[in-house]
Amino acid sequence: MDVPKQDAGPHQADDASPRRLRDLTHAGAYVVDDGGRIVEVTPRAEQLLRRTAAELLGQDAHDLLHRGRYGETLPRSRCAMRRPLLTGGTSQGHREWLARGDGSLLPTSWLVTPCDLEDGRSGALVLFHDGDEPGAQAVEPGDGTSSMSQLDRLALLAETTTTLTSSLDVDETLRQLVRLVVPLLADWVVVDLLTEHGGVSRAAVVHHENGVLVHHEELEGPMPAVPEESPMPLSRALRGVTATLTGPETYQGAPDSGIAVFQQELFRETGMHSAGIAPIRGVREVLGALTLGRAERPGAFTTADLLLVEDIARRAGLALDNARLYERQRHVAETMQRHLLPRLPSVPGLEMSACYVPAPRASQVGGDWYDAFTLPDGATALVIGDVVGHDLEAAAGMAQVCNMLRAYAGAERELPSAVLDRLDRAVVRMAQATMATVVLARLEHTEDGRWLLCWSNAGHPPPLLVERDGRTRFLDGGQGLLLGTGIRADRADAVVELPPGSTLVLYTDGLIESPGHSLDDGLARLSRYAASHTHRPLNALGDLLLERVRPADNDDDVAMLTLRVPLRVAPPDDRPRRERQGRAAEQTSR
Repeated sequence: MDVPKQDAGPHQADDASPRRLRDLTHAGAYVVDDGGRIVEVTPRAEQLLRRTAAELLGQDAHDLLHRGRYGETLPRSRCAMRRPLLTGGTSQGHREWLARGDGSLLPTSWLVTPCDLEDGRSGALVLFHDGDEPGAQAVEPGDGTSSMSQLDRLALLAETTTTLTSSLDVDETLRQLVRLVVPLLADWVVVDLLTEHGGVSRAAVVHHENGVLVHHEELEGPMPAVPEESPMPLSRALRGVTATLTGPETYQGAPDSGIAVFQQELFRETGMHSAGIAPIRGVREVLGALTLGRAERPGAFTTADLLLVEDIARRAGLALDNARLYERQRHVAETMQRHLLPRLPSVPGLEMSACYVPAPRASQVGGDWYDAFTLPDGATALVIGDVVGHDLEAAAGMAQVCNMLRAYAGAERELPSAVLDRLDRAVVRMAQATMATVVLARLEHTEDGRWLLCWSNAGHPPPLLVERDGRTRFLDGGQGLLLGTGIRADRADAVVELPPGSTLVLYTDGLIESPGHSLDDGLARLSRYAASHTHRPLNALGDLLLERVRPADNDDDVAMLTLRVPLRVAPPDDRPRRERQGRAAEQTSR
């Protein structure tokens, strides 16, 4: 039916087409669009619901208003007032409860009937009045019987919520969703997801065959874009419109879009004789569509079944929304971290390699970093560090600490302990409280061809020195308090000569620590594998240490810096020294 235009004015959503609903004496009225959102409301409805138009317009009517008799949130599969939105018919009933703005419940008698909005969309007109008024009569809508008992449906919804919210991985969430609905509700399940760039991807087509879930990859993959005007069920679901019952007969005619062609192929290949398609909605947007189909299983989907499918799809949407947000946060942090990590300098005679590996879980992107740069006097600074925390704040703190350390180390020739002391005082003054562990080392090639390493350690795991013959030792000297505690500490330096052909490994604690292993176990494992593979090329050695040493139950990110001094003892390249002497002589002559 078309809602007539009247002079008396109800309130409308900003994007609603102009229209007027007559304000009735006893009954309230509101109009919902094809997504179930309130687009118009009469003043009498505001009075009955004790909510202003601003509180009603644009809201999902079911989420905002529909409640059980005790005020509990009502699953969509149990909501009688939603059935007309799915079937397109007219229904009426008695003793449904609507949530008022003051927290009380309004028992209602109601009538829902379809209407056409003036922008071409379909919607529904909802009339309701106080169900406790004299003369109200109960009318049971005959919309079909669910294939599951009420208790089983509630149990399935509870399991769906618990299972889908237990993971923040999109692929794992989809796997769990398939397991929940097949074969309990259908023998085919299809999941179509909208991509971040506006496309559509058929993410899963799964069939229950002889007790096994079989993925049909030939039916999966990218699909055409969503047509804006198509009335076909899948196109409507991907636009966020209400769930629909469908079957192969719906797609027998000439296809109106590329998606309709894919649907024709889907019904033909799967043999589905009945299907229910529901939108998968996130908090802010539509994420995709869930299709459940029956081929070998007898009996068509009913409206009650479709309400259950819609409820499951909605819960899946919230879980997928959280998983996507989590992965987006990880991607942002990881990208920022990788862009902040430096390129290694080229030092004559010295091999260097470095890597950063994010944690396996999306939230665990944090403050591990490595650095290496040439100092003004020609020596090489080596840094490995870890800002406490595993989130964007830790990554941001890492960037500040890393940049300050570079500036302090390059300002003047100082021992590493003096640089770390200045850095410690600066970290305490940072606006965001930050603590960090770090090793700062100074590697110098002497005039007689030796490689001398001078370092200071602020609470970090000790570097590992591996000699060419496989002997190993941890450089335990120069230990001091971590940065950012606010406690002044006396910092020390240590010096060692790196034997020809030896390898130095600087690493963060994610390489050796895990909940299931002690720190000593991790250090011993690192020493053993580094010693047995010291003959390998430097890049290959780093990859092997990550593969063999890093614990399987590791939940931290890892940064690692390795270097190898040449086997042949050679004097350092003294061109930088001669150039500095030449510039000094030129300035003196001027």
